[in-house]
Amino acid sequence: MTELAITRAHSDPDRAPDPDRAPDPAAAPGPVAAAPPLVAVEDLRVCFPASGVEAVRGLSLSIAPGECVALVGESGSGKSVTARALIGLAGPGAKVRASAFRAGGGDALTFGPREWRRLRGRFAGLVLQDALVSLDPLRTVEAEITEVLAEHDVVPRRARKERVRSLLEAVGMPDPQVRARQHPHQLSGGLRQRALIASAIAAEPELIIADEPTTALDVTVQAQILRLLADRKAAGTALLMISHDLAVVAAVADRVLVMKEGLVVEEGPAREVLTTPRHDYTRALLAAVPSASAAPRRPDRSPGAAPRGPVLAAMGLSVAYGSRRAVDDVSFRLHAGETLGVVGESGSGKTTLARLALGLLAPDAGEVILRGGPWSGLPERRRRPLRPAVQVIAQNPLDSFDPRHTVGRLVADPLSALPRRRRRERAVELLGRVGLPPELLGRRPRELSGGQRQRVAIARALASRPEVLICDEPVSALDVSIQAQVLDLLTEIQAEDGTALLFISHDLGVVRRLSDRVLVMKDGRVVEEGDAGEVFQHPRHPYARELLAAVPRLPERADGGDR
Repeated sequence: MTELAITRAHSDPDRAPDPDRAPDPAAAPGPVAAAPPLVAVEDLRVCFPASGVEAVRGLSLSIAPGECVALVGESGSGKSVTARALIGLAGPGAKVRASAFRAGGGDALTFGPREWRRLRGRFAGLVLQDALVSLDPLRTVEAEITEVLAEHDVVPRRARKERVRSLLEAVGMPDPQVRARQHPHQLSGGLRQRALIASAIAAEPELIIADEPTTALDVTVQAQILRLLADRKAAGTALLMISHDLAVVAAVADRVLVMKEGLVVEEGPAREVLTTPRHDYTRALLAAVPSASAAPRRPDRSPGAAPRGPVLAAMGLSVAYGSRRAVDDVSFRLHAGETLGVVGESGSGKTTLARLALGLLAPDAGEVILRGGPWSGLPERRRRPLRPAVQVIAQNPLDSFDPRHTVGRLVADPLSALPRRRRRERAVELLGRVGLPPELLGRRPRELSGGQRQRVAIARALASRPEVLICDEPVSALDVSIQAQVLDLLTEIQAEDGTALLFISHDLGVVRRLSDRVLVMKDGRVVEEGDAGEVFQHPRHPYARELLAAVPRLPERADGGDR
C-alpha cells in the first residue's frame, strides 16, 4: 500500500446538495462521547484519477474512545477505502482530500509518511479482510507479531515470546505455541485471520480498524473474537468495523454508516438503523440477510418422485495426519439437484472431506463413488475425463488462480472445446450470471476485491456445467446482496440442471437457506445429520446446539421485515 499526503478540500458553494446523501450526521442521535474523538474527518473524498473512480464522496465521520462505528454496504461502496484513508493507506494513485481531519491528536492534513508510520500500530491497528495477502509468507506467526512488539517497544525482549502466546490465546488460536512457529501457508483461512488480529492488537492501539475481521471464522470463534472486541471497547479502545455481516455489526456497533457508491445514504444508532431503516438501500441489505432460524428458500421438490441413485457417495471415509484423524468414518449420499450442507468449527474436517470428494486426497479407509462407479480409487489418467463433472468453488480463490492470468483466461480455460470467439462470449455470460461486468475480463486476480475474486471462482466452476459442485465457503467474502444473488443463482442452476451441491460453510444462515440435509462435524466425525429444518430447529447433539447458540442475530425489525 502507498502512504499518502491528504490535502485540504475547499468547500464549493455552487455544488448542489446530493439528494441521495443522508442528513447531516451531526444531527443524528447517537451515544454521547465523554472524550474528544480519536479520529474526526469532514468531507472526506478519495478518487483514483487513473481509473476515473471517485471511491468516497464527502464522508464525515468521528470515532470516540470506547465507541464502535460500523461501515456497511456492498462491495465497491467505499467502505475499505474510507478505513484505509483514515491511516494514510488509501492505495496506489489515490488522491485524498478533506476539509478537516484529525487523528491521534494531530492534524492529519499535515502528516507525511513518517508521521503516518508512527501513528500506525501504536495508535491504530489494522485488520484486513485477506490475511493471506497481509501476512508475510516468509515469516512465522511469532516473527510477525514480535515485529510489532519490538517496533513499538511494548514489552521487554525477554517477555515477547510469552506475550505472543497470550495474544494468540486471546484470539482463540488452538495450540498457540505450535501455531506461533508456523508460516501463513501452513494455517487454515480461519487460523490466518486470528494470527492477523493478534498482530493488530499486539501494541494495544487506541483505535482498531477491522475490515471484515470475522469473515473466515466459524461461529464459535467468531463469538470469541466479538467478545474480545467488545472487551477492548469497554476498556476504552475505539473500533471502526467494516462488515457485510449485519448480525455481527449489531453485536458490536454503537453507530452505523450505510454506504452506497461512495456516499453515506443512512447513519444513526445501530439498533435504529437495523430495526427501523429509512433508506430503501438499507432495507434491501437487511432483506438479503440469511438467517439460521428462517425457513429455507429452496426449489420445490416433487414429493412423489422417487430419488435416483446418488451422483456422489462416500462410505466410511477416514484420513489421519500423524496421530490426528482429520476425517473419521464419514459417510454420505448426494443426489442430483440436492444440497448437503456441512458445518462445524475450523479443524472439524470439513475441508478435508471436500478434498476427498474431489479426488485430490486419497482416503486411508473407505471410498468415494461418482455416478455409481469408483472415484477415489481411480488412477489420475482415468479420473481426468470425469473431472468436468465435479468442480470446486474454493474458500480462497487467490490460492487457486494463476496470478499471471487475466479474468478472461481464468474463466475461459475450461471452455477450450469452444471456438475462441465463442469462449469470450461464454466468459461474458458467466461473469454476468455472478454479477460481474465484462470490463473485468482484462484484469488480474490481485486487481480485484475479495468479493470479486470469489465471484470469478464461481463463474469458472460453472463453465463446464458440472453435475456436482463442491462449495467450500463459496460466499464467505461476499456482501449480503451479492451473496443472496449467488445463492439464488446456485438454486436456479440446481432447478435447471439438477446440479448437486456439497456445501461447506461456517455461516449457518447460508447453510439453512440452501440445504436439504445437513452434516454437523466435530473432530473429524459426524455428530449429527438429518433434514436441514429438523437439525436447525431441534438439534439433538450438544455441539450442534452450541453452534446454533453462537450465531449472532439481528434485532427484530420494527417494519416486520424477514430475518
